[in-house]
Amino acid sequence: MENMQASDMNLAFGTEIIYQDANFRCDVGDKVGIVGVNGAGKTTLFKVILGEQKLDNGELKLTNPASIGYVPQEIKVDSSADMLTVWDFLYTARPFDALQEQLATEYEKLAKYPNSQVIMDRINALQDRIDACDIANADNELLKIVEKMQLGDLMDSKMSELSGGQKSKVAFARALFERASLLLLDEPTNHLDVMTKDFVINYLRSYDGTVFVISHDQKFLDAVTNKTLFLNKTTHKTKVYKGNYTAFRRQYAANLAAEDAKITEQEREIKRLQEFVTRARNAKRSNTALIGMGHQREKVLAKRLEELGTREKEYQKVSINVAPKSKSGTYPLEIQNLTFGYENAPDLYVNLSFRLARGEKFLVVGENGIGKSTLLKLIVQQLQPKSGAVIYGHNTDIAYYAQELEILDERRTILENVQTYDYTDTELRGILSNFLFFDDDINKKVAVLSPGEKARVALCKILLKRANLVILDEPTNHFDPDTQKIIGENFKDYSGTLIMVSHNPDFVEQIGINRMLVLPDGIIKNYSHELLEYYYYLNSDLI
Repeated sequence: MENMQASDMNLAFGTEIIYQDANFRCDVGDKVGIVGVNGAGKTTLFKVILGEQKLDNGELKLTNPASIGYVPQEIKVDSSADMLTVWDFLYTARPFDALQEQLATEYEKLAKYPNSQVIMDRINALQDRIDACDIANADNELLKIVEKMQLGDLMDSKMSELSGGQKSKVAFARALFERASLLLLDEPTNHLDVMTKDFVINYLRSYDGTVFVISHDQKFLDAVTNKTLFLNKTTHKTKVYKGNYTAFRRQYAANLAAEDAKITEQEREIKRLQEFVTRARNAKRSNTALIGMGHQREKVLAKRLEELGTREKEYQKVSINVAPKSKSGTYPLEIQNLTFGYENAPDLYVNLSFRLARGEKFLVVGENGIGKSTLLKLIVQQLQPKSGAVIYGHNTDIAYYAQELEILDERRTILENVQTYDYTDTELRGILSNFLFFDDDINKKVAVLSPGEKARVALCKILLKRANLVILDEPTNHFDPDTQKIIGENFKDYSGTLIMVSHNPDFVEQIGINRMLVLPDGIIKNYSHELLEYYYYLNSDLI
């Protein structure tokens, strides 16, 4: 049974086209991965479904628009829920009492208008939602979700007391418990550990409703989805592919190759027609036969030009001078006997010592909560150690990328955020294309960007600083595999010293790591793919 139908969707923000005559449909129970390059309109599609964004033209029709569950990337809990306990907040996902009251009201209306089909339809819809609440088994089901998502210790906490990561996890649990007929998930695995993720995968596989997922976690998409909705940023069309993300990639590659061959043949025919038309135009007036054929070919040429397909926009790397402006000393950074711990908590490290050689690529790994990001904050002196020292070598200058993206001014445009006297605006346009910002993209205010887009701006700004010590804290969060590969190309050529927190094997190996610091033990090892893979699967941010 059909659950969603998009017909001739058109949407543009100023001169930027998002959808143009886009069409797709999905059926009840489909698990759909939403894919496309950054800026293709994935999150915008969710806003259209939720009624937060109106289309310019066309229609997106839902079978049951009243029953939608939504987990956004950035969780914002309504202030009215702040004083609820986590248990109460979760339980309100199934508003059994409120639905019963609505049903009673509709029956009162039906008593006055017994032949009203509209009222009967509302009654049937409400009854379906009440049945879906399954009030008899609701407690047990919620307890299972709480246990499997490891939220038991938070049940008596107020929502206002939770951290951002905890709120995200609770909001996700609430969406699962809600049993909406349509569930929208935007980057849902960012705060899930491996065991929790396995539970969510199994839960979603057996979920009765329809699920739409935006995720840069390819393994999650492969495990959950049976269809893939591709948003094409070049043509602004949409297409549904059968199968998970891996199956989509194979089909898409085959389609792309076939389309490229078709366009190449069209271009050959157009060239032949253009040459004939030119020859006919230059013919002597007495050669009426050639002139006549030229007129005919001109009409055919116009038609062929109209039918000519559009090739996908390919990423082309612009050469950037990313060499540090100045040379550091032989050892730009040294950590001597560092001890640090937060108040009322055990020390994260005791007498930690290491030093980085000029030009070294250094990776920090360890379980979540062990102090990896804290170590970077100590290095840039946002935190002060209990004892020990952070020593910068001769002529060391630092560029620091934090997950909070504090280096960005959200009131300014992308271009304004990366402007520097070292580059002209024309050069910056080319450089920004290396970070997947093209044409008028660069004039967008940072405030309107998605988290992934903001991350790309910040990484571009870091690289353009041309410091001789670059510090990166989880730089690939929010990136799909294709975007991560493109961004990695920019950092691969960096010749300065780099220290990074990441558990992303593909990105780490693309950049070329030399040594690893393993926390909390403080052990230094040569780079090990196997060890990084271990932490990749162990930690929560599987990116």
